[in-house]
Amino acid sequence: MSQHRHPGAPGRAGAVPALPDLPEATVARLPEYLRALHQLAEAGHETISSEGLATAAGVNSAKLRKDLSHLGSYGTRGVGYDVALLVDQIEFVLGLTQRRGVALVGIGNLGHALAGYAGFASRGFRVAALFDADPARVGEEINGLIVRHVDELPRAAVEESIAIGVIATPAAAAQRVADQLVAAGVTSILNFAPCVLSVPEGVDVRKVDLAIELQILSFHEHRKASLTALPATGGAGFTALPGGLAAPGTQEAVGT
Repeated sequence: MSQHRHPGAPGRAGAVPALPDLPEATVARLPEYLRALHQLAEAGHETISSEGLATAAGVNSAKLRKDLSHLGSYGTRGVGYDVALLVDQIEFVLGLTQRRGVALVGIGNLGHALAGYAGFASRGFRVAALFDADPARVGEEINGLIVRHVDELPRAAVEESIAIGVIATPAAAAQRVADQLVAAGVTSILNFAPCVLSVPEGVDVRKVDLAIELQILSFHEHRKASLTALPATGGAGFTALPGGLAAPGTQEAVGT
């Protein structure tokens, strides 16, 4: 990481607060900006216009400028943004300068793939411990880490300063694992299990469900197909859907 002073650092006149209160939508987009900036830096770019960064990140340039203004970054007219400085600013706000310890629980097919992913280290995270309940998995070595039994989680969470727990277990085991993480003092959880977790107030959970993402894409495919099937005139007809709802296609909905 580059050595520019971070925004909000003591003694900097006019600095934004060390931890600005950002809109959730902005927080969700910052990692996309950071990914694009890393790629630009690797390609040798020292500066980038807001339009260029927006294109690289796949967002609207006006939205990008507004997001970055929350960080105190406005760019320079005719020059754009300093890539290295902006990387520093975003990494600071996202807390990526601390190399947070991560515990991964569940070393099945998905968990094994996550444990072997090299991108965590390059993006500010330290996978510090691996756990599973299956005796056949315990003792396996992945990327220099030995898989421990999940019952060791509370002690290891303290010893390894675990900040984030990643759950990649079957759904039936996920809540118990979440309870163990919370009891060990972990207050941030990334859940890959296809279920909703119940956690106390103050514990943040992010859910990643690949099946849901596929279902959303299926909706868009279905919608594109229905629009393609419309008559050339634009058609006012509707196709019956389950429950009497209607979609473009025929004149009436079932049950009307």
